[in-house]
Amino acid sequence: MTIRKTITRWGPTSLAVLLAASLAGPAHAQPSAEQAETAVAITGDAAASAEQVADARELPRGHFRLPEHGDIIGEYYTVTVDNPEETLIDIARRHNIGYEEIRMANPDVSLWVPGEGTEVVIPARYILPPAPREGVVVNLSELRLYYYPADNPGIVETYPVSVGREEFATPVGITRTTVKVKDPAWAPPASMRREAAARGEPAPAIVPPGPDNPLGRHAILLAMPSYLIHGTNRPDGVGMRVSRGCIRMYPEDIESLYERLPSGTQVNLMDAPFKAGWAADGTLFVQSYPQLEENVGDFEPLLNAIERVSELAEDQAEIDYEQVKRAVEAPNGRFVALYGPQAPAPEPEPEPQPTQQLEGILEGVELSTTVRVEGDA
Repeated sequence: MTIRKTITRWGPTSLAVLLAASLAGPAHAQPSAEQAETAVAITGDAAASAEQVADARELPRGHFRLPEHGDIIGEYYTVTVDNPEETLIDIARRHNIGYEEIRMANPDVSLWVPGEGTEVVIPARYILPPAPREGVVVNLSELRLYYYPADNPGIVETYPVSVGREEFATPVGITRTTVKVKDPAWAPPASMRREAAARGEPAPAIVPPGPDNPLGRHAILLAMPSYLIHGTNRPDGVGMRVSRGCIRMYPEDIESLYERLPSGTQVNLMDAPFKAGWAADGTLFVQSYPQLEENVGDFEPLLNAIERVSELAEDQAEIDYEQVKRAVEAPNGRFVALYGPQAPAPEPEPEPQPTQQLEGILEGVELSTTVRVEGDA
């Protein structure tokens, strides 16, 4: 586990946003006719393409009903490219999917020219993160945000996000939302201004609201100094590790969340590259994502995965731990059924005893109890 020391001060980004807020006064996002039309088109297209997902026709973009039993929401579905000029990234955005998600789900499809008639998998099925279902939960490795609205129990919202790249890693921890700002100004940090000056491209001290502002039109400050949830003027990068630590969202998603997310809402920034959960029909699924580089070595991925599956199974299911091992070693976000009606039929040859199988998989796994303390992210 990585523990990062937080220095309680307001960074330049947060101060600039607060300044804009104080100058502008209370403001509420009012979508333009064009924005509203776009939102309707996005929701309508996703519903038409995913007829097997009944809720997509009756719930807003990103909204799902919490399962009465189990941990899984949504469904996989496919769409057929009918516009030769459309990119895979365009399709991802329309269906509430991020860059890495669409890339991993369609490894053989060109990002830039998928081609008319190509079938594209939309991986809109999710195992809820292993965290209390309250407030906002951001799973960093998954590059996805989950929101459990207190005023709408029974619903969970989920959206793709960008998080900090390795040298500007988004910290792990519990915080809360504070100030919400529409049309924020942005102050590039000193390090960015120095880098720009070294390239012969001096950066301005303040970037005013507008199309060149990387915060987009909506920003939600966190109690963790200098960190925000905000929009972007470069939506093609949503779903990648490209920020300097903040949480970026598609413009239409942050606009929707901005209106409904109360100040003071808990925000759980967590890192769970391996998830496991039960489907309503009694199938135990797992999925694995690439581990964040800065956390490699902080825990044993395979051991962590086996412990999570064992905890859920509770000796009620005979688990093929070799599948767990394969999922950890090939993290691509895909669902793997370990047990239950949707699991593959067992191999005809006799299987080894569970204890022997587990011992074989764990052979060579070195345990570590080291706790690393790092400076401010």
